[in-house]
Amino acid sequence: MMEINKEHLMSDIKTVLSDAEDLLKQAASTTGERANELSEKALIRLKQAKEKASDVQVVVVKKGKKAARATDDYVHDHPWTSIGVATGIGMLIGLLINRK
Repeated sequence: MMEINKEHLMSDIKTVLSDAEDLLKQAASTTGERANELSEKALIRLKQAKEKASDVQVVVVKKGKKAARATDDYVHDHPWTSIGVATGIGMLIGLLINRK
């Protein structure tokens, strides 16, 4: 469910940015009061995109902290297993690097 919300937010951000870009293009081709109005609408759209991006950032930070906490708990609960896995991964990476 969290993936769906994140995808929906990203889709909303892209839509808002696209709308703002269209409004700025229209404002560039018009003059006077209409240009000011379009520019203001574009700025409002950009502000909305910024707010939605901030929402996505909050979600990502929360998930990152949760993953870090889970990893820390696992390492404290299973130190020898963690050392073994880290050693195995290190050896595998070393073999792949020296393969050349």
